Amino acid sequence: MATDIEKAPEALQQLVADTDTGGRKPSGATARVIFTLALAWALFQYWYASPLPFALGFGILNDTEARAIHLAFSLALAFLAWPAFKSSPRRRVPALDWVLAIVGAFAGAYLMLFYRELATRPGQPTGMDIVVATTGLLLLLEATRRAVGWPMAALALCFLAYCYFGPYLPEVLSHKGASLNRLLSHMWLTTEGVYGIALGVSASTIFVYVLFGALLDRAGGGNYMMQVSFAALGHMRGGPAKVAVVSSALNGMISGSSVSNVVSGGIFTIPLMKKAGYGGVKAGAIETMSSVNGQIMPPVMGAAAFLMVEYVGIPYSDVVKHAFLPASLSYLGLLYIVHLEALKMGMQPVAARVARTWRDRVLRNLIGVTGSIVVVGVLYYLLQFFKSTLGAAAPWAVGGTLLAMYLYALREAARCPDLPEDIDVNNPRPLQTWPTVRAGLHYIIPIGVLIWCLMVEEMSPALSAFWAVTALIVLMLTQRPLIDFFRGVKTPGAWRQGADSVVQGFNDGARNMIGIGVATATAGIIVGAITLTGLGLRMTEFVEFVSHGNVMLMLLFIAFVCLVLGMGVPTTANYVLVATLMAPVAVELGAQAGLVIPLIAVHLFVFYYGIMGDITPPVGLATFAASAISGEDSIATGIQGALYALRTVILPFIWIFNPQLLLIDVHGWGELILVVTACSVAMLVFAALTMNWFRIKLKWWEFALLTLSVVMLFRPGFFMDRIAPEYRSAPATQVYDVAKDLPDAGTLVLQIKGTTLEGEDVEKTVSVQLGDKGPDGRKRLSDAGLSLVPLGSDMQVGTVKFGSQAKRSGFEPGWDVSHVQVPTDRPTKYWFFLPGFLLAALVWWLQGRRMRREGLAHA
Repeated sequence: MATDIEKAPEALQQLVADTDTGGRKPSGATARVIFTLALAWALFQYWYASPLPFALGFGILNDTEARAIHLAFSLALAFLAWPAFKSSPRRRVPALDWVLAIVGAFAGAYLMLFYRELATRPGQPTGMDIVVATTGLLLLLEATRRAVGWPMAALALCFLAYCYFGPYLPEVLSHKGASLNRLLSHMWLTTEGVYGIALGVSASTIFVYVLFGALLDRAGGGNYMMQVSFAALGHMRGGPAKVAVVSSALNGMISGSSVSNVVSGGIFTIPLMKKAGYGGVKAGAIETMSSVNGQIMPPVMGAAAFLMVEYVGIPYSDVVKHAFLPASLSYLGLLYIVHLEALKMGMQPVAARVARTWRDRVLRNLIGVTGSIVVVGVLYYLLQFFKSTLGAAAPWAVGGTLLAMYLYALREAARCPDLPEDIDVNNPRPLQTWPTVRAGLHYIIPIGVLIWCLMVEEMSPALSAFWAVTALIVLMLTQRPLIDFFRGVKTPGAWRQGADSVVQGFNDGARNMIGIGVATATAGIIVGAITLTGLGLRMTEFVEFVSHGNVMLMLLFIAFVCLVLGMGVPTTANYVLVATLMAPVAVELGAQAGLVIPLIAVHLFVFYYGIMGDITPPVGLATFAASAISGEDSIATGIQGALYALRTVILPFIWIFNPQLLLIDVHGWGELILVVTACSVAMLVFAALTMNWFRIKLKWWEFALLTLSVVMLFRPGFFMDRIAPEYRSAPATQVYDVAKDLPDAGTLVLQIKGTTLEGEDVEKTVSVQLGDKGPDGRKRLSDAGLSLVPLGSDMQVGTVKFGSQAKRSGFEPGWDVSHVQVPTDRPTKYWFFLPGFLLAALVWWLQGRRMRREGLAHA
């Protein structure tokens, strides 16, 4: 099946190719070579993610070898798929690019080809090593310039120059420098630079998720999500904009590119939004924000979620849990914004369907939602029953259940007409929601397999994606023949079409990964420069100087730096940059200011502001794509998109001061429902404030009341802290008793003081999340990677386990524990939700009275 990108006009397909997959379109033998190379790369990554090498005892590679092969494919394909300049030939590959591709592949694979030899002489590179490292770095920078863009290449070059010319820089930036041999060895011959964590995650995890997204789109899953969104929302007021928001959220869950999201959905939604009355600028801005927000939507998050596992040191399921509510709130806010825009402009539905009474609509939706929940619940407990009772035979029972579900879904699809392959923007026809959902239920099964393996079985992200890709391959091969079987018809070449779709999907996945592979390798240069020069410490001092110790100024400055670093840089590399350079700064300076900031909160903070570069003029690539479809000015589209982005911009600041937004320290279903409800209402009200419209236009005093409501709902602790403190100080010797009494996943807060490496006396507040509650507080601390040493009436930090939560949270060995922070018995801060709800309800009621008095239509 054709992908949504392939349905776009030629110019837009070229825009996506130039950004994501390579702008060259050769023919003949050259095209076959590139296709074969991409297919070989995809098959290698599929094999590497599978359990087969260990089961068969063949093809087992360590992390470094896999990274080298990954980079070799990336560099070779980058030179073959991207022309050097706009004027370079696009229908053929020049001889020079063939040479660069071969040399780049050799340099990338050098660490694998000579792994044993390099292991015997660490830190003692030969002349050959230096030549290869020099060539590899130069070719990597050139591949980055072609495939990613000049901002990323220039940034990497600046960091390389900083490493070498350190002794000649001003005192605030100077360092002792690195010799050329040491610099090249550090960057290319170890895992501290190019072959570091970022490239490792790209090789082990990101590729298979990008492959999963490409296969799902090729199978028809992307079109299914679009059609379901149109069926559910297209008939509403402002329906096309709501379709853009919801379909982008669904596609963004498994996509790694905001530009391709814009084009795949925007070719339908932007013309429909213009037809509905939004205008080209607002239509482009809505599609841009919908697609960019896809990068913050779990489970993939533009592939950054897998990097967070490495940088934050928490399970993948925890990353998804913490990121899910803010991402959902951002989409909820955008959905309400487009609804308010429709109300303000008096829009009518562009695709009306048979009207039903509200009771009928509520009943049908209630039955559908309730039925889905019941089915999911029954499946969950059935599969858990198989696991607990059948032992070694459980996988066969689970596989049989999955097969039965698949056959049932295909039988339902066979009873429904085939979904249209696109939306007629000139004469959109309304679709019935539940028949549309039933027509593609089988597409949900691979996604269900992925979520089950990740969240329930707690497999590694790579192995989970392998099983999901495997399920998707089976679906692509069999869906058309089996649907034909249930319909009693026969489509010629159905099996061949399925096989071709699988092969094309593998090619799509590899082409989408070229830029990511190159970008993560280049990000390794920047990470290597920071570790080689100690730039992280200097950045902390610089930000502290700029902010004068003020937490808000610090956060604003960090947000600005992340925004600038994120301009023109892909999501994955963008996160590596800001997480390495700015996240430690926020943790350290926050601790020194007495603010306990969870590490995941800091990483999500820098991640959110980094991806805002995709909409920010003048470099916002997603904005350019949307404006190319709408035919409007890209700067005006970017400015309008920035206005719509305000609801996303405020979220990181909120969770820094209120970590419950990330579901941190939220215990029990009751508290979860309360927090989610309050945050949802707060986001809706804030969206209304950004539009200056609730049910009708806001008066100044209504604006003030709603602002107070938002603060109470998003930040209830601000008010409660004025009444009673959250913590009281206790002697450090009570730390074990406090740790013992904290609940499951409770947070222990300590005040520690000591002397830094620079000889500066520092006191800071640090915290560590503990595991399950137990009778021994000392053991709970030990499990978190922290041991304390009693010294008479004092306590001192003993050992801090490398890579543990305690180490990442800023605990320093040898520092004294000043005191432990004990939670007080003050009333819950959630009491302030009540006046927040009441204020919002009051304004709603007052505006309703004003509407009736002025004879206005109801919202």
